[in-house]
Formats: sequence, structure tokens, C-alpha cells
Amino acid sequence: MSGHMANYAFYSPLRDHSGPVKVSKSPLSCRFSIVSCEAMSQTQETVGEKILGLVLLAVALPVVLLFAIPILILFFTYRLSLYFLIWLVWLPRGRDVLVVYSDSPIWRDYMTGRIIPLVQERAVVLNWSERRKWPSWSLAVRGFKAFGGEREFNPLVVLFRPFCTARIFRFWPAFKDWKHGHPEAVEKLQRDLMLAL
Repeated sequence: MSGHMANYAFYSPLRDHSGPVKVSKSPLSCRFSIVSCEAMSQTQETVGEKILGLVLLAVALPVVLLFAIPILILFFTYRLSLYFLIWLVWLPRGRDVLVVYSDSPIWRDYMTGRIIPLVQERAVVLNWSERRKWPSWSLAVRGFKAFGGEREFNPLVVLFRPFCTARIFRFWPAFKDWKHGHPEAVEKLQRDLMLAL
């Protein structure tokens, strides 16, 4: 028994060892340290990016506002001028409706047979298929470009009232359903227009 025990050295925790103490690290702890360092680095980069973004925003915002505010003022001034011209020129002559349509086989017959007759006495009518003949600076063309917008502008009915914003009836989405055999949306728009007149 004593012969076997001689092969082992017993150390007391309280014993003073003159040799260097070796601290071993497991592979898991090493990986954890690397991940922690990478996470801290990413956090620092994220904070730095946020600060840089705020600085750029603070610098760019006054420049953007410098250009945006005059543009907005011009836009609303132009829109308001159109309203006043329509109120002063069209409404006293009994014209308070702008109609835009085209010669598309999908809606031409419906627009000319059922919509335009509703407003013929009080409408200014533009045919989109003949737009090359339009006078560029006529009030009707300017009004159409301002109130029709860039999408779903044909066919279109715009109803004007004194000192009120224009009411716009866009028939294009409804005629998409009409083309597939669903007339309900077109008929509803026609009823809505009749009630608004």
C-alpha cells in the first residue's frame, strides 16, 4: 500500500508553492472570450454608426429644408392659383366639372353614353387620345395635370365647388373590374357622381 502511495504527491491548499502556478483555460472559455470581444466590437461599431448618422442628419436637414420649403410653397401657391382661376373663370359660366377620357374600347362607349351626358351642360371635356392637340397652357389642361396626378388619371371626373377642395372620381380601377365582367365598381362610381352633382 505504501509503495503505491509513494507515486502520488499530496498538496495542501494552504501550502506555499514556490513554483509558478499554471492556470489552464478550456477551449469553451476561449471561444466565449473571442465571441465577447467580437460582440463588444460590433456594439461599438453600431454606436459609432448611429452617431455618424445623427451627425449627417443634423448637417443634411437644414440643406434639405432650404430646398424643400420653397418647393412646397411654390406647389401650394400654384395649386391655389388654379383653384382661384377655376372658381373665377369656370364657375360663373356654369362649368364646374372636368372630364377626361380616351378612345379606349374598354370605356369609350360607357363614358360618352352614360357619364358625359350627366355633366355635359356643365363640363369641360378632354380626350386623352387627342392630347397632342391640347393647348399646353389652357386652364383645362393645367387643371387636369394638377388634379389628375400621374396614375389612374384616365378616365377621370373632377368636380369643383366654390372654396372647397376638388372631388375626384377615378374610373380607371373600376374599369379594370369592368373588363373582367364585374360592372359593380363602375356603376357605384356613377351613382356617387350623380349624388355629388
